[in-house]
Amino acid sequence: MSFQLPKLQYSYDALEPHIDAKTMEIHYTKHHGGYTNNLNKAIENTPLSGLSIEEILKNISKHPVAVRNNGGGFYNHTLFWALMSPSGGGKPTGKIGDAINAKFGSFDNFKEKFGAAAATRFGSGWAWLIDKNGELEIISTPNQDNPLMDVVDVNGYPLLALDVWEHAYYLKYQNRRPDYIENFWDVVNWKEVEDRFINR
Repeated sequence: MSFQLPKLQYSYDALEPHIDAKTMEIHYTKHHGGYTNNLNKAIENTPLSGLSIEEILKNISKHPVAVRNNGGGFYNHTLFWALMSPSGGGKPTGKIGDAINAKFGSFDNFKEKFGAAAATRFGSGWAWLIDKNGELEIISTPNQDNPLMDVVDVNGYPLLALDVWEHAYYLKYQNRRPDYIENFWDVVNWKEVEDRFINR
């Protein structure tokens, strides 16, 4: 079984004006599509073929760099699209809202800390909100690494992810990564974050 590029649940222009249609199209078809194809090539005719992406990632230190890069790229982007919605934004409610307030004091404090993790990630990478043994943590990872991998400093279950590779925002925002981060909050799919938090 090879990995498949997941179908987007919204059109390329659905996240306008926060994320532009051309970026979405290129990001999804070229970048995510490329990671998917290259992951399949990297695991073809190996013991990894037939494993879930989570099973591959948890022991990523034992696998070739091509599996690490493309496996991370496949997983991260699959999650990223699900964590955004044309009807997203606002403040988180329910159990995830309560957990964020309890851990960070307020949603605004959380946004500031998460934004800082995204803005200060040097070069390419991701910012994450994770569940680490029942405790919320904010971390960032380089390149296509993620918190499920055994090579990162802090492991946990990803609840929210923000792609800060330049290909995620450069057509619209150029070098203004902080503007991109600020606009991300208007498309966050908090229902998906809540579901992941409750059902992990």
